[in-house]
Amino acid sequence: MAVRFTILGSGSSGNCAYVETDETRILIDAGFSARQIRKRLASIARAPENLTGILITHEHGDHVQGLAALCEDLRIPIYCNRPTRDAIAFQLKTPLNWRIFTTGSPFELGDIMVETFTVPHDAQEPVGFMLRTASGNIGFLTDLGHATKLVIERVRAANVLVLEANHDIKLLQECPHRPWSLKQRILSRHGHLSNEAAADTAAEVMSADLRHLYLGHLSRECNRPEIAHRVVANRLNQIGATHLNLHVASQSTPCTTLAF
Repeated sequence: MAVRFTILGSGSSGNCAYVETDETRILIDAGFSARQIRKRLASIARAPENLTGILITHEHGDHVQGLAALCEDLRIPIYCNRPTRDAIAFQLKTPLNWRIFTTGSPFELGDIMVETFTVPHDAQEPVGFMLRTASGNIGFLTDLGHATKLVIERVRAANVLVLEANHDIKLLQECPHRPWSLKQRILSRHGHLSNEAAADTAAEVMSADLRHLYLGHLSRECNRPEIAHRVVANRLNQIGATHLNLHVASQSTPCTTLAF
């Protein structure tokens, strides 16, 4: 069976994706309510009762909002590093089925080899993922202030890549609802990627094997899907990356399932 990949939703208020192989069914992050996650899984004829595990990038609410309600009764294994576990456990104060990995060390989850690596973001020990399967590799870069050399090298082998395109710099600077301190945090090297930074990162990781690029974690107030798509598409056209399928993930609805 081909790998099935669905971004159930991605934006500054919630992030969750689903990956399925012959042996394994996992979520990457659980940033919506448990009810929403269940509803979105049902839209692709799946259910949380059948999950093998949940991978967590970091402890911020838009990545773990539904974790306790989803996992407390079902005892779904939660895979994260120890600092992330400690931060989530302090927030939730609920006993959960933790499986601790060491950042930088790969581990097997069913028939998926999970590679983890450090990303620069203002959390305890945030990580990116590369999921290696028999059918292809899926990379996750959802929250990072800049793309380090390590990050670029770790996702260069991706066939499918989820990449943050959080904000348009002008829209962020002009946003009346955000204090200057928050704008500084977002723009910092441990904040979030702008559309232009996402475009530069995409150009750096580009290869003939990268077939699908999903732009994720778009800010509802400080970005627009059409702007993010245009900025990244223009940069890809400049480098002749005409083989790539460019998608923009939505906060409100799941993306079309990709099978490969």
